[in-house]
Amino acid sequence: MRIRTVGLKLSLALAALVAGALAIVYLAVVPTLKNQLVDGRMEQLERTADAIVIDFARESARPDFVLRDFVATESQIRGARLRIYTYFSKTPPVFLTSIADSRPTGSASEEQDPIAVRAAEHRRTTSGILAQGGSQVAEVAVPFGDGNFLLVSAPLDDALDTVSLVRERLLAAGVLALLAAVLVGMLLSRIFSRRVHRLERAANRIAGGRFDEPVVDSSADELGELARAFDRMREQLATLERARREFIANASHELRTPIFALGGHVELLTDEDMDEPTRREFLSEMRLQIERLTKLATDLLDLSRLDAGRLHVEVV
Repeated sequence: MRIRTVGLKLSLALAALVAGALAIVYLAVVPTLKNQLVDGRMEQLERTADAIVIDFARESARPDFVLRDFVATESQIRGARLRIYTYFSKTPPVFLTSIADSRPTGSASEEQDPIAVRAAEHRRTTSGILAQGGSQVAEVAVPFGDGNFLLVSAPLDDALDTVSLVRERLLAAGVLALLAAVLVGMLLSRIFSRRVHRLERAANRIAGGRFDEPVVDSSADELGELARAFDRMREQLATLERARREFIANASHELRTPIFALGGHVELLTDEDMDEPTRREFLSEMRLQIERLTKLATDLLDLSRLDAGRLHVEVV
């Protein structure tokens, strides 16, 4: 289906422009925000794990130290789940066993946590994101002591909820912006279409030979310049029309005189009582009038050729 109205084209163009800008903003903001929040959460867990390892080295020297109590206390203070693993097998494939867990209801399958296993295989701090219970969890595993590993995990629900909120706000703002773009486009198109219709009516008047009404548009934009050009054309055409009418009137007068003279002489020549000298005089006068008519016809033909562009005037 072809779009025929300028207003609809302008509205669609504005909507497409706004949609493209919003798509660029969405692609630039949402993924970046998500990555920044997740990376910030990971860095926070790494700092937490390092601090817990330091606390463990200090507290484990006390005679009343109880590992499970330490894990439970640190979990409450840090706001994260803590698990301490030790090797069940140090040779690949590595198997770990949990010796302390701040969540006593942890399943046996969690003992082979992939982040903890990867940290045990490479003997270094490892971090990653896992899907657990329908949500995403950030985890950091830190080796410490003699074959022990501390696994700190925390859900990413807060960060992902923030990203979802930003995404919803961007989509809502995008819908409002698109509606505003369409409304603004329709309003602007209506304003411009009215001006275009005025120019169209003026052009039809000029094409119909009515040069009395001026073409008025006081704006300084392209439509205003076009209206002023139309008005200059109207004035020139009006001048040409006046000249054409004067020329037709003068040509009619110049043609009427010799034609009337010829008519009179022809009528007189029909008189049988006219003597021969008078007849020759009338014939000579008629020849002059015919030459005058021939000259006028030649001049009119030259003017028509000059107006059609088939005749050029050279000044010598």
